[in-house]
Parts: sequence; structure tokens; C-alpha cells
Amino acid sequence: MFLLVVFGFIVGLFRVSIPKVPSTAALLIAPEGTIVEQLSGDPIARAIDEAQGQGRSETLLWDLVDDIRAGAKDKRIKVLAIDLERFEGAGLPTLEELASAIREFKGSGKKVISYGTSFLQEQYFLAAQADEIYLDPLGFVIIDGYDRYRMFFKDALEKLNVDMNVFRVGQYKSAVEVYTRQDMSPAEREESLAYLTSLWGTYQKATTGARRLQPDAMANYVTTLAQQAVATKGHTAQVALNARLVTGLKSRQDVEQRLISLVGEDERTGSFNFVNNDEYTRVVKAEKALGGDGKDRVGVIVASGEILDGDQPAGTVGGDSTSRLIREAREDEKVKALVLRVDSPGGSVMASEQIYRELRAFKATGRPVVVSMSNLAASGGYYISAPADEIWASPATLTGSIGIFAVIPTVNRTLSKLGVSIDGVGTTPLSGQLRIDRPLGEEAKILLQSTIEHGYEEFLSRVATGRGKSRDEVDAIGQGRVWAGLDAKRVGLVDNLGSFDDAVKAAAKRAKLTDYKIDFVEPELSWAQELALQVKVWGARTLITASRDRQTWAIAAQRLDPLKKEIERLSRFSVPNRLYAYCFCAPN
Repeated sequence: MFLLVVFGFIVGLFRVSIPKVPSTAALLIAPEGTIVEQLSGDPIARAIDEAQGQGRSETLLWDLVDDIRAGAKDKRIKVLAIDLERFEGAGLPTLEELASAIREFKGSGKKVISYGTSFLQEQYFLAAQADEIYLDPLGFVIIDGYDRYRMFFKDALEKLNVDMNVFRVGQYKSAVEVYTRQDMSPAEREESLAYLTSLWGTYQKATTGARRLQPDAMANYVTTLAQQAVATKGHTAQVALNARLVTGLKSRQDVEQRLISLVGEDERTGSFNFVNNDEYTRVVKAEKALGGDGKDRVGVIVASGEILDGDQPAGTVGGDSTSRLIREAREDEKVKALVLRVDSPGGSVMASEQIYRELRAFKATGRPVVVSMSNLAASGGYYISAPADEIWASPATLTGSIGIFAVIPTVNRTLSKLGVSIDGVGTTPLSGQLRIDRPLGEEAKILLQSTIEHGYEEFLSRVATGRGKSRDEVDAIGQGRVWAGLDAKRVGLVDNLGSFDDAVKAAAKRAKLTDYKIDFVEPELSWAQELALQVKVWGARTLITASRDRQTWAIAAQRLDPLKKEIERLSRFSVPNRLYAYCFCAPN
């Protein structure tokens, strides 16, 4: 009976692992949720949710890139169709990676068509890369540029009688100001406007260039959108057409007919012949698995999310778990170079130091380390980038933020309001000074500020060594200041502006490789996880309903309750005996 069950699973595995690609088809790219550098959470939970038809909150960037590039070479694929209906956003450097793949597809001579009911800013960035862009006649294109607005909790904390004891180094290290101010400080306002302006310039250049519009066309569209909407009596789709942001106004059914004219009709569905990105990903991965054996490899490790101590799940960067991956790459003789793909606002200094040391150990073997920066490589994200032989960033990457802070809340006044008093004895002057139910002692304050200042000096030392600069040179561009990629290159925080592929080629060149395979170094999945990713899980609905509901509510709470998100972040930053290098700099 056991053998029959195993055989049934294997049959199921093969059934779902060999999708059919029509002889003439469109490759349908339809990302769901946000496009990310690394899928977060547990792979079994994701597989079960998809098996239940729950959809997904994330789509992996690298699967989409591989699919589009493979489709450009696949004779069966005649058209790339981009459906942006369920796409919720991504950072600008992530979008640039995908746009680069789309341009390669167009370079093969094949047509690219994008469509949607409406286009928000990130959706339009991808749509603009197409040869033909179709918008629903009742839709709109809304582009509003970049902004940075934060919640400030000083008055709320005062009403709760919570004292936030803040220790930091750096004029621009504004991460803690949400707890100590009612508004944005002049220094934060200055740096934020600088990098937001840089991002907006990059966005305009990419979209107007793709549509062959005047350089100021996007800015003019945003500036006059409200007036144009009034002039057209609210026909916002017509406004976008008049501005040449879209090729035409078509319903989804009209777009299907356009695609049928290019790749033919599927007699079963009445729609156009296509293979979607999920199915095509399995085709591409199968072909990859068959090739590249025995080749030298450029290893790639993705460091995506907050940097936290210990072992952490995908979507966060664990001091132990990420260090372990670097160590595995170091011990693999076939890995001749390492690319660290960083998309992180930072976090724990200790965890960052662990990763820094492992990267130094890899370099000590004589093999190169190259960093490729994505949306964010700031604060702790820059700390782990510092030992690289070469750093590549996007013009829109946010990086730098070289600074350190610690936050310790104390609630003695809150307890006093409730009629709770604290009293006792200790054996030394420091006894009880770090309790959250007592005021922070003066000796403790002096100790913590000294520790912070030492940590900052260590940070400066790491960067100075890696970048070949003096301590004072790094301090001048440090002080917690955030830099966009363009400016980061100017001040010497990065070496080159370019894509992930550029970084991989640079690593291969340093390792003197001409024929190599790119290998993402990831935690190995268990047999059960591998199986769950390939087949529908029997009885999934009853087994994980409670877990799924909790996860759904957690996602909803994170999206709809910014205050809860800030409180959760603060709880991570209140671990005893920990310093943090973190950048609250993600734009909206």
C-alpha cells in the first residue's frame, strides 16, 4: 500500500511537471502581488495556498526574467503578452531588471503587448516597455511621482507615558525620529527630497524613453492630469491616450482578439493560444537542469529583507542562515566567484557583522565577491556590501545610511499611572538600570552611547577598508545619509551602475571565467517540500485552514495597519544588547 501511495505521488509529480507549450503561442506574463527578489515564508505553505486557489502575494523576479529570456529564443513563442491586472508593485530597480528582459525580447524581433484595466505607477513602468499598450476605455493611468511620509509617535508615546531612550550616531540617521519628533527634521527633509528627486528622474527617463516621448512628457502629464480630466468630462482613459501613454483603448475581449490574430485561437477556451509564466517556468527550469553540469559556477546569494539575528526564513536575512549559505559556497570548489544580491534596509549590527566576516572568509580563498544592489542596500544592507571587490547598483538604488542606533523604551510612567510602583535593591550601580519598568540610569545611558559610537567607528572602518578610503572620507559621506545610486557612484559608495547581469559578468571576469553557470545558492528543500511544490496537497483545506486564516489576517493587518507594522519593527529593535543599522528610507 505504501509503495502504491508513493507511486501515485510520483505519477502526479510528472503530470504537473510537463506543461504543454502550443506550437504557436504567446508567453503570458501575469505577475501577482509584489515582484520580489526572494519569496518569503515557507514553501509548503505557499504551495498549499496555491493548491487551494488562494493566489499569491508575491511573484519571484528571477522566474519572470528567465521566462522572458527563454521565450525570446523559443521558436514556439511569437508574442509576449503582459497582463498587469493583479500586479501590486515593486521597487524601481526590480522593475528595471524586468524591463531589461522585456527589451531583450523585443530585440529578438518579436512583439510585446501589455494591457490592463488601469495602470498605477509601477504597473505603467512595465506596460511602457511594450510595443503596444492597451488600456480599458473606463480605465486610467495615474502616476504621482515619489514621496516619503512617515508616522511620528512622539505625542502618542507621551500620552501613554512611554519614554523612548534613543542612542544614535549620524546627522542624517533619522530612523529613530519617528519616536522622538512630531515631524520630519530638516536634515531628513533634505536627504529625502534629494533621493526622491533622483528616483523620479530615473522613472521619467525610463518611461518616456520607452514610449519615445519628450523628456518632460511624464511630468507634464502628472501636472495637468486633473485639468485634462475636467476637459474630457472625466474620461481619464482618453487623457492617457491623448498624452500618448497608451497605444489604444480596448477591452480585455478586444485585446484577446488582437492576440488571436497573432498566435491563433485555442479551440478549447476560445481565447488566444498561450502558455502562462507559471507553466513556462517549469519548462525553463527543466531545461536548465539538463544543461550546465560540470561547468564552473558563479554563485548567487540573495540577501533580501531585514537583517536579523539567528536563523531566519526566506524574505529576511538571518545572521546564521545567510552566513551558512556563504560558507557552503566557499566550501564548493565549483563556485569560482560569488555575487551577493542585496535588497535590505539593514537591521542587527551583530548579524551584519557575521555576514561580513563570512564574505571576508570567501575572499580569503582568492575568489572574487561582487555585490549587486537592488531597491535597498542601506545601513546594515551597506555594511554587508562593504567587503566586496566590486559594487554594482541601479541608478534608483537607495544605499549608504552609514550609521547606528539603539532604542530602549521604558514604561515606568505608564505603570505609575496605573498605580504600579517599582522598588528594590541591587548589588552594583548598574543593577536594574536596564529594566524597561524603571527609568534608564545615567550610567546605562553613558554606556549605551559609548557603545553606539564605537559601533559607528567599526562601521566606518569596515567601509573604509572595503572602499579604499580613509575614516574621515567615509564619515563625510556617512552620518546616516541615504544616497540614490547615481549619487552613490559619484561619492564612491558604489563602483558601477548597471543590472544584476552586469554584476554577474563582472564577477565572472574577475574569476577569469568564459563558460560558466549561474547558480543561486539557497537552503536545500526537504523531500516533502519538493513534493509539495510540485503536486496538489491532499486534504490541504482541512489541514491548514486555521494556519491559512492567520496568515491571511497577518497580511491584511500589515497592509492596512501601518501603526501595527511600526510596533512590530520596534519590538525587533528592542532586543537587549543589540545595536541596529537600519534605514527607514523606502519611498512610497
